[in-house]
Amino acid sequence: MSDADEQWGARLKQARLAAGLSQKMLGIEAGIDAFVASTRINRYELGIHKPDLLTVRRLAGVLKVPMAFFYADTDDEIAELLFRYGKVDEEVRLRIQALLADQPPQNT
Repeated sequence: MSDADEQWGARLKQARLAAGLSQKMLGIEAGIDAFVASTRINRYELGIHKPDLLTVRRLAGVLKVPMAFFYADTDDEIAELLFRYGKVDEEVRLRIQALLADQPPQNT
């Protein structure tokens, strides 16, 4: 198991706990069969298995986080911003977008 798999699983667990869902309930709400929902989510969180893209989309929808939150490389700051961005309402998102649009591009 790679560090990336562990990190992916830790982010899933973080979002699940923040949503107040059990592993089973998250799985069921994401369309996973109730008989295997808890085990499947547990294996995702442990980094033993990774879901396919459609399942990630469903999990992100249930947890109200952008899919990118799970894949934000190793940068926890970006992951945290994505997580919080997914939790705010449309008005706040528009203000964030406007703020970023006003920033000149950085040449690095």
